Amino acid sequence: MKVTLSVIKADIGGFVGHSSTHPDVVNAVREHVEKEVEKGNLIDCDILTCGDDIAIVMTHTHGVDAELVHKIAWDAFMKGTEVAKKLKLYGAGQDLLTDTFSGNVKGMGPGVAEMEFEERPSEPVIVFFADKTSPSAWNLPLYEMFADPMNTAGLVIDPKMHDGFTFEVLDVYTGKAVKLNTPAEVYDLLALIGSVGKYVVKNVYRNYDGEIAATASTQRLSLIAGQYVGKDDPVLIVRAQSGFPAVGEILEPFARPWIVEGWMRGSHNGPLMPVSFEDARPSRFDGPPRVIGAGYQLANGKLIGPADMFKDPAFDKARQVAQDMADILRRQGIFEPHRLPAEEMEYTTLPKVLKKLENRFYDTEVEKLSEEQKIEKEDMD
Repeated sequence: MKVTLSVIKADIGGFVGHSSTHPDVVNAVREHVEKEVEKGNLIDCDILTCGDDIAIVMTHTHGVDAELVHKIAWDAFMKGTEVAKKLKLYGAGQDLLTDTFSGNVKGMGPGVAEMEFEERPSEPVIVFFADKTSPSAWNLPLYEMFADPMNTAGLVIDPKMHDGFTFEVLDVYTGKAVKLNTPAEVYDLLALIGSVGKYVVKNVYRNYDGEIAATASTQRLSLIAGQYVGKDDPVLIVRAQSGFPAVGEILEPFARPWIVEGWMRGSHNGPLMPVSFEDARPSRFDGPPRVIGAGYQLANGKLIGPADMFKDPAFDKARQVAQDMADILRRQGIFEPHRLPAEEMEYTTLPKVLKKLENRFYDTEVEKLSEEQKIEKEDMD
């Protein structure tokens, strides 16, 4: 059975501040989408929350970028926004950059990850959902899942994985993408995706047969809106087992936290902490950044689950390490490298501060020693 799995997320109001979602808002979104299942427009649906963001997980047969499916998500978020505004929640509707749906939510604020595939006899998938970070947060774990044999043993011992995977990498500033084949082009891949402010992994395909293996939301809100409107809080879909990385290989990169951009005001670097569903409520300095893993089995398009993949105490150490990393970075206060570099601050409120001060900058006279003076100084030394 050919099925499309769509995950569309948005921040439509935080409770309290940017820390969590209000149950009334979540219920408004859920009720709208569930009605579409009853109408037969969707096979199944589920709602996930991480921090102040809501993700709608949908299965259907309409394919990727279907107007019907995107409008269902858009209308659901609009319903939730109405509730958020009545409750005066912070940033109500902030990820909805227009009041009018135009056929596709891409470029309108919400983040989107979708893939279409023939459902296997057993089809396990994991939906990762992060808060207080950007789409480039997936660059490192996707590399380890699909290109690093020290993480993923299947790259060595599974015949369907042994040929490697192809990464589609997007330049978020130009909108252009390139496909890089691993392992042959792994160094070229790393040269790009190590620049997390510019390049993000959009899709991963299996070289054995070209089958889609993973897909991520790549929308950067600041580039869409031209100003800071909140961080992008990405979603990621990864297929598991039987020619793809095992569930344990997919989760393993999260056992060692790494630094991502986002955190407070979308302007700071911080550790990505893997947490259970109930702990996905970042509050310390509006963070640290969080990620949940929702595991599903698809059965004729039905979503069996979710299983809370990071509830395992084996990730307790990762959480503690993330806390320690957070302490080290917070010691920097407003100083880099905790705060993002200037080029990444372009879409925050910092330019307004610089604008106010621009007329107060002045030239200074720099005393320059002549060559004779330099020789004389050297002789004296």
